[in-house]
Amino acid sequence: MRNGKGFTLIELMLVVVIIGVLVSMVAPRLAGRSEEARIAAARADINANISIALDLYELDNGKYPETEEGLAALLSKPGSSAKWKGPYIKKVPLDPWGRNYAYRSPGDHNIDYDLYSYGPDGQEGGDDNVSNWETEDARK
Repeated sequence: MRNGKGFTLIELMLVVVIIGVLVSMVAPRLAGRSEEARIAAARADINANISIALDLYELDNGKYPETEEGLAALLSKPGSSAKWKGPYIKKVPLDPWGRNYAYRSPGDHNIDYDLYSYGPDGQEGGDDNVSNWETEDARK
């Protein structure tokens, strides 16, 4: 007296096993992608978002913000600026690891400024730092 309108326990178990096999094949490939995505986001902030705001600041003021003024000069007028027309950015973003980007002007590596993130370990000088003076090819 079986009406045939449902799945048997064997069929359901087979589907669960197949899904488990697929997950076990795909999960290792995706495991390292989150860190790569964070590095790419930091690189985008450094090479595009914040850099454009700094260039607009320099265009109006004739110089980049001083190290002491930092990136906060993009949001509110610093004392050393007579021609400030900002804000140049809605908010200064944190790096993908939740820390402030480091800024130095004049830079040690660039004439204008150095802009960088300490990366996942939060330590200066590590291999995983993301900066505006190092290309992606040099990191490989």
